[in-house]
Amino acid sequence: MKRYEPQHEEILSAGIDIGTSTTKLVISKFSLMNMAGGMHLPRIEIVNKEVLYRSPIYRTPLRSTTAIDMEAVETIVKGEYAKAGIEPSDIQTGAVIITGETATKQNAAEMVHSLSNHAGEFLVATAGPDLEGIIAAKGSGAYEYSKKTGKTIANIDIGGGTANVAVYKAGRLCGTCTLHIGGRLVEFSGNQIRHISPPIKKLFLQWNALAVMEGSSREQTVFQKLTDFMAAVIARMLRRELVEADRLLLLGHEPNWQEDIDAIMFSGGISECLYKYENVPTAGADYDDLGEMLADSLRKNQALSSWIWVKPVETVRATVLGAGTQTTEISGATIHVESNELPLKNLPVYQIRFGYDLNEGLKRIPEAVHHAIEMYDPQLEGQNFALYMTEIPYLGFRQIQEMAACILESVQAKPNPEQPLVIVLESDHAKSLGQTLKVRHPAQSVICIDQIRVEHGDYMDIGHLLQTSVVPVVIKTLTFHQ
Repeated sequence: MKRYEPQHEEILSAGIDIGTSTTKLVISKFSLMNMAGGMHLPRIEIVNKEVLYRSPIYRTPLRSTTAIDMEAVETIVKGEYAKAGIEPSDIQTGAVIITGETATKQNAAEMVHSLSNHAGEFLVATAGPDLEGIIAAKGSGAYEYSKKTGKTIANIDIGGGTANVAVYKAGRLCGTCTLHIGGRLVEFSGNQIRHISPPIKKLFLQWNALAVMEGSSREQTVFQKLTDFMAAVIARMLRRELVEADRLLLLGHEPNWQEDIDAIMFSGGISECLYKYENVPTAGADYDDLGEMLADSLRKNQALSSWIWVKPVETVRATVLGAGTQTTEISGATIHVESNELPLKNLPVYQIRFGYDLNEGLKRIPEAVHHAIEMYDPQLEGQNFALYMTEIPYLGFRQIQEMAACILESVQAKPNPEQPLVIVLESDHAKSLGQTLKVRHPAQSVICIDQIRVEHGDYMDIGHLLQTSVVPVVIKTLTFHQ
């Protein structure tokens, strides 16, 4: 009898982080293997991740305070690919993320889509502040620490423009929060103030510090007061005790976890000011901002010292490593896809809960398709979307047939019904449902995948079919925040 050989495959991933202060890139190798054994349905998992190449840390090139220098970013990425000995066509997964204040730039969306043409046919995301915090916590080591110890840890990733906080307990995400706190919210040039970000201008106005403005002298005691205040706001935020005066620095929602925090970890550029992990000087990054002062305020804050401080695995590279190694998921192996339609990028997700009742679920499908069109394609221009079906009961042959018929009838409401029909299932029904859809409507392109968990309103990218008969998937939030 032939000895069973487990399926094995290696793919390359890129992570590119274009932040408020710095831009960096990593290339990683993922090893995929069938973990199910010879007599079982295939179950392909990522069994190893190895970072092959880390770029230097570059100063993020800007054309102005409101625009990214797209050509300069693309030059950096092309140059780093060449140094790594990698062609864009070698990359099969990964993420580009535009983070912090850079996501507010007027050409941020254009930058991301332009870069995807140069960085390979892989999966492109821009992190909204919540996703940014989650990615950073995975790159810094906070997520793994929580899994190993069972403790509740807050990872505070502070860069140039934002502090992105993600709280994990025993490997489970408890909540997130983002603050306008970062090293480059005030920038200096020599002895003068060069730039003050809008949230800090409002804060100075509230403090009646009217003499502090762009062009005036940097010799102001107000900057020490500012960084001490930032450290105190972080402490109050971690305790979910923000006061009214703190809310000028709140970006988005309040802290939304219920757990008491056992330990804290700092990552990001300010964490590099605390720990000095990087031996090589940052390429072209001679900073003249609040960074060192803010790090000193964090060290000295009494409230922050009441928690255990856990050293990060990575400081300034936490987000890019998270983007390159932690954003990819692998679909189930029993799926139905049409290779000529892949990759698919930036598909918004509309969730349909069946409530473990097939008849109720089937009633919801036509309504869900109409809502998805209203939400994602209001101008009826043909924006495609993925239908994510959860809480599905056991399905036999007849039930699969009913479900396929209902889906095919419902999607006729789309302005462009012949575009690929993308179905994502929480349960393991993708191959049978996909094949049934194809038999019923041979002209319809069908992408039906399973074993993926996604949230209503997320976006997803589905990569090329791999040799192991799975597809890489990146779940993301496409947010260019204002």
